[in-house]
Amino acid sequence: MSAGWFRRRFLPGDPLPAPRPPGPRASPVPYRRPRFLRGSGSSPGPADASRRPDARPVRSPARGRSLPWNAGYAEIINAEKSEFNEDQAACGKLCIRQSEFGAEDDQEWLTLCPQEFLTGHYWALFDGHGGPAAAILAANTLHSCLRRQLEAVVEGLVATQPPMHLSGRCVCPSDPQFVEEKGIRTEDLVIGALESAFQECDEVIGRELEASGQVGGCTALVAVSLQGKLYVANAGDSRAILVRRDEVRVLSSEFTPETERQRIQQLAFVYPELLAGEFTRLEFPRRLKGDDLGQKVLFRDHHMSGWSYKRVEKADLKYPLIHGQGRQARLLGTLAVSRGLGDHQLRVLDTNIQLKPFLLSVPQVTVLDVDQLELQEEDVVVMATDGLWDVLSNEQVAWLVRSFLPGNREDPHRFSELAKMLIHSTQRKDGPTGEGQVSYDDISVFVIPLHGQDRGSSGH
Repeated sequence: MSAGWFRRRFLPGDPLPAPRPPGPRASPVPYRRPRFLRGSGSSPGPADASRRPDARPVRSPARGRSLPWNAGYAEIINAEKSEFNEDQAACGKLCIRQSEFGAEDDQEWLTLCPQEFLTGHYWALFDGHGGPAAAILAANTLHSCLRRQLEAVVEGLVATQPPMHLSGRCVCPSDPQFVEEKGIRTEDLVIGALESAFQECDEVIGRELEASGQVGGCTALVAVSLQGKLYVANAGDSRAILVRRDEVRVLSSEFTPETERQRIQQLAFVYPELLAGEFTRLEFPRRLKGDDLGQKVLFRDHHMSGWSYKRVEKADLKYPLIHGQGRQARLLGTLAVSRGLGDHQLRVLDTNIQLKPFLLSVPQVTVLDVDQLELQEEDVVVMATDGLWDVLSNEQVAWLVRSFLPGNREDPHRFSELAKMLIHSTQRKDGPTGEGQVSYDDISVFVIPLHGQDRGSSGH
């Protein structure tokens, strides 16, 4: 089997959806290729990459090229919200060598490493906003950050139990007992490496965008297969699900101003100067009006999961820190996500109020023990940016997967075709939702088959 990807724009004669007004999450900005991508350092893209803003800085596999897990990939550019595609992706083999932290060369990361000590596989989706620059940088950088972080702990990864001292030195005879009492496992080292890699990548993006005069940010959804486990790290509102014959399991949580309300309100409570006197941190069911002054209305603060009542004061009439509901919720009236990479220069319109202090680059990591699953041929992981989930539910995606794969077992490109079909399903008013919904967002999808991989082969 082989993996494939495709990119499609609307062609002449295709019906175009009516463009939605560009929102704060996708404000078009003039594109200039970041300085980081103009140099001779990191993974070069296609020959014409310097002339095509949507060119892949990290090579994606073309149809017919073998991948370890034969992941099907498809991407579509279907919206008028931005001049260039803001979705980026990367995938390939992770080659982790036994070396000191920081020691690395510029060897192309998608090729086999002759000195490999531990191997894994990597898939990543980046959904940009405010332009494609941050997503391009993330696609070109995050895998290198992750490899460095894993190489820094590789000796602990192959140990039965992570040692207290990486060198193996035993200062205290009870060190193994202390590690065991803390419940520290090998997978915790991988989780820590992912968290540190996201943080490092965010710092790189901040420096490079500032140096090149660019702005923007992106969400990041990453899957890593290592030592019989699949690690799904998410910072943003993309989503990954496991689809099996009789099960749908969500592998990631979305991070929006609404889902992280209490964390954001707590930050505004501790550091009220972040709001510059322009916003109220309190949440109300709706935006308060002058007529509400003196009335007792429903509200909640950072310490509350429930609701209470308070008498409305003049300060409560300020614009809410978090306003809107569901997909319409916005942080400081500007951003629809609360975690991601970049956005270091993002400010509230016509103010000097920064959003970065409220944003986290640290992902939530979910671990799927693949070796413990009784895998079937149609068991897959579907990773997609939010444009897919705006239109299709987890159950609808699972239904499409189960309907498509059994009848296409002889097609070596069936996972790529499934990814295409999922995206096309968001473009038809007579699609599986039956509600006439059409996605106006950029959409990228990975379909990763779990069956047939060499189980346990990711060891050293």
